[in-house]
Amino acid sequence: MSTYREIHGKAIKSLSTDPTAETDAGQIWYNTTSDTFKSIVTVTAWSSSSPLVTGRTGIAGAGTQTAALAAGGDSFPAKTEEYNGSGWASGNVMGTARAASGSCGTQTAGLVFGGYHSPPTTYKTETELYNGTSWSEQPDISTARYNQGNGVGTSTAALYFAGYNGSNLNNTEEYDGSSWTNGGVYPTIARDLGGSGSQTAALGMGGYMPSPASATPGLSTTYDGSSWTAGPTMNTGRAHLGCGGTQTAGIGAGGYRTPTTAVTNVTETFDGTSFTETADLGTARRTYGSRDGTTSAFVAFGGSGGPATSLTEEFTTSANVITAAAWASGTSYPGNIMYAGSAGNKTAAVVFGGSTSPPSSSNRTAATNNYDGTSWTGGGAMPGVTMQMANLGTQTAAGSFGGTIPPGDTLISTGYEYDGSSWTSGGAIGSAGYNAAGFGTQTAGVIAGGSGDTDYSAIYNGTAWTAKNNLSTGRYYCAGTGTTTAGIVMGGQSPPGARTANTETFDGTSWTEVGNLITAKRSQSGGGDSATDALLWAGYTGSDSNTMEGYDGTTWSTRPSMAISKRNRAGSGGSTNAIATGGINPVVSTVEEFTGETSAVNVKTLTQS
Repeated sequence: MSTYREIHGKAIKSLSTDPTAETDAGQIWYNTTSDTFKSIVTVTAWSSSSPLVTGRTGIAGAGTQTAALAAGGDSFPAKTEEYNGSGWASGNVMGTARAASGSCGTQTAGLVFGGYHSPPTTYKTETELYNGTSWSEQPDISTARYNQGNGVGTSTAALYFAGYNGSNLNNTEEYDGSSWTNGGVYPTIARDLGGSGSQTAALGMGGYMPSPASATPGLSTTYDGSSWTAGPTMNTGRAHLGCGGTQTAGIGAGGYRTPTTAVTNVTETFDGTSFTETADLGTARRTYGSRDGTTSAFVAFGGSGGPATSLTEEFTTSANVITAAAWASGTSYPGNIMYAGSAGNKTAAVVFGGSTSPPSSSNRTAATNNYDGTSWTGGGAMPGVTMQMANLGTQTAAGSFGGTIPPGDTLISTGYEYDGSSWTSGGAIGSAGYNAAGFGTQTAGVIAGGSGDTDYSAIYNGTAWTAKNNLSTGRYYCAGTGTTTAGIVMGGQSPPGARTANTETFDGTSWTEVGNLITAKRSQSGGGDSATDALLWAGYTGSDSNTMEGYDGTTWSTRPSMAISKRNRAGSGGSTNAIATGGINPVVSTVEEFTGETSAVNVKTLTQS
């Protein structure tokens, strides 16, 4: 019998701690601490990601797992969104509204062709090219049709085959960047089949067939640039599936089965010879967007298994176990609370002041409570019963500035500082008001906006505030994060009461307008690690919101949604450890905690079977 050294050319190592690098996959070692043999094993799985801005079905997709494009769809036919691997951002609308189009290419060179629009139902010939910013008209396809999930290749070497325009079709069209021409006839008349690969090496999977009526036998075919050849049958026949990869390394997931008339979450990979079932989608769905990627890095978005969804899932095969970013329930606050202040993060937070029910002089509170990620303990009461203040700092070095006190919601400019157990007086801000944005530290803080002087901004040195240049857009009910030399203020309400999507960054002296939020909102919470890694969650958009957005220094994109829709939540924290407490309509004690995506190598203990 061969030894491990003879097979692999090296001996089994003895280590006191496990390796943490993906490059160590396949290595076996002896862990001297646990007295076990271990190895890093490849894992295949779907994981949740941030939702689409607008949930819908019939989406055309292009690009990769970290740079995808979603275009059109049934519920908002001309809408475009871009995915950066973390979340979705809005793009410019298509010239021709449609759903169930063919598509291929990349996020910055995406091609969409065909589709349909209703009512009345009309089948489309239009082709459009997306350059990463805007859409431009291209030569039309020859045969008007739709074919959800179909289309392969690039924007200058595309392939569109089969489809439906009142009847199932079997024609193939090829595009060279200038015109469409006829290609080899598809082996059967079919629609809603998936496609992957290239113009000269394509793979077709699944689809509806006319005989027997609306059957989904799971046929596959390959194309060599001139003719189609029948391939093996999928394990689970379906139409409306999402596909990606190449002709010899393809992937198909989800879809709709008949005659059982049921959506499926089954995922299969193809190696050029046969189909193999692998990890299932988390949510069964059909008519969703997907894109090329590979059999180890694929993304699915939108679709329906009932109502249209905004869900995004990523398929990954690697030596890493990925835990998706998400909000989860925390330990409830000691009482219902709204308009309270917050500082710190989900494992070291302090929440203070606010109101225990719709505001009146009798239900304001000066209570302060510290949170360690598991339980709440009382801290020293605030010197005054204050709510709607600007907040900054950490659990053991927090600041509260401005706000309102009874009677009659009197505006104040008072400042207080907290050391983890008790409050003392701090520097008064230069403008009395409520719901300004506060961020930074107790000795290097920033305040911006507020109801008293909506474009006011100032810097705090731990003793006094110094006024700086005004905000470009005056607002209150806003949020902010960052430092005294690199800060950001986002959203809010501008006089005379309009919600704003405006975002501004701060360099220590002046403010600069940058990319707008996806959705204008006020009464939200903000956090993040910097002005180029910022988060905004909950709030009011015309109704109470549970959505979250993230900013990367250029663009706002979606992030995981919260469990409940609320405004006026006490919120703070970094990009991976935020906390939201309480909120209004009705007032609650609910706590939610945010954890960013994590990745760790998949270490397995080896046992003898």
